[in-house]
Amino acid sequence: MKLNCDLGESFGSWQKGNDNQIMPLIDLANIACGFHASDPLTMQATVKLAVEHNTTIGAHPGYPDLLGFGRRSIAYSAQELTAIFHYQIGALQAICSSQNTKVSYVKPHGALYNDMMVNQELFITLCAAMAQLDIHLPLMVQALPDTSFFKETAERFGITLWFEAFADRKYDDSGLLVSRKHINAVIHNEEQVIDQCKHLLQHGELISMNGKLLNLHVDSLCVHGDNPAAIELVKGLNIMLKSHVKKTAC
Repeated sequence: MKLNCDLGESFGSWQKGNDNQIMPLIDLANIACGFHASDPLTMQATVKLAVEHNTTIGAHPGYPDLLGFGRRSIAYSAQELTAIFHYQIGALQAICSSQNTKVSYVKPHGALYNDMMVNQELFITLCAAMAQLDIHLPLMVQALPDTSFFKETAERFGITLWFEAFADRKYDDSGLLVSRKHINAVIHNEEQVIDQCKHLLQHGELISMNGKLLNLHVDSLCVHGDNPAAIELVKGLNIMLKSHVKKTAC
């Protein structure tokens, strides 16, 4: 199971996250593309850092919402959303090309990600946009107990899905993330995060906030780069995942 993190989210003189410390410890870097966070210089520096540490690069496009950090839903037509999606992925791909690397997958950010998981028409629009751009780019989505709609839709457009779970978030009984408006939606305690992820690795399930068992197929674990405890969480998860691989290989 691979470890992914949202990075490259600084903007101008405003600094966010600890990319230099986190990048060496993860497998996949979801790099902001300038609409919810980041700017050309930040994107350039983050790609360079990923290349230095042999970290796979993913585009992390969001709604055009720098003020709200992309965590506010915005209504767009399918045509507008497709253009917004292509614009951001294309910008990161150009910067990657200049450094002899490439975008290897796409993971929508924030409200766009959450909206795609509950709005079927929006998910169809994003799959169609992916197919127009590059059918070989996987799309990262949230692992749910029932992913049949997402699999069927992606297959229709020839898109591969990567399923992820969120190491530092609480889940509701449907398998979706608890809203950030809830005081306990984000987990900052390293022990709680490690315990949640160990249970997932060992049993293929997470436990919702109300104690319901959620059976999930997961390809990757995500830690949010803007979590104040991100460095400690990534370090702990890195050690745990390496230990799990060793045990599995024995």
